[in-house]
Amino acid sequence: MNILVLDGQGGRMGRTLTEEIRKICPEAIITAVGTNSIATENMRKANCADHYATGENAVIVACRKAHIIVGPLGITMADAMMGEISPSMANAVASSDAYRVLIPMNLCSTYVAGTVKGSAAILADAMQRIRQLTEGEKP
Repeated sequence: MNILVLDGQGGRMGRTLTEEIRKICPEAIITAVGTNSIATENMRKANCADHYATGENAVIVACRKAHIIVGPLGITMADAMMGEISPSMANAVASSDAYRVLIPMNLCSTYVAGTVKGSAAILADAMQRIRQLTEGEKP
C-alpha cells in the first residue's frame, strides 16, 4: 500500500500525519512530499516515511503512484497555502486514481462547515479511515 502525505508551509501537519500513519500501518510505504523544502525537512525529522521529495514535479509523479493521498484540503485547490499549491499540483491530486483522505482546515479563504470539533477529532477520524483502507475495506 503506497500512502502519499502532502503538505506545505512548515510541514507540521504532514509530520504529524506521517507519524500517525506509521503507527497504524507499519507495513505501508509512505512517501512524504512537501511543496517546499522546509515542509519536506520537517516531515523528514519525524523519520517515519520511506521516501521524501519536494516540489511541483514530485507531487505530480507521487500522485500517479499513490493508493492513498493524505493531506490538508488545500492540496486540491489551485493557489492554496499562500500560493504553494500550483494548478498542476491541485490537478494531480484531484485527478489521481488514489483514494483521498483530506483534513479540513478553515484556511485558504475557505470555510469548511463542520470543523468546529477541532483538529484532534478530525485527525483521529482520518487515521481510522486510513486504517480501514489499509485493512482492505472498500471505499
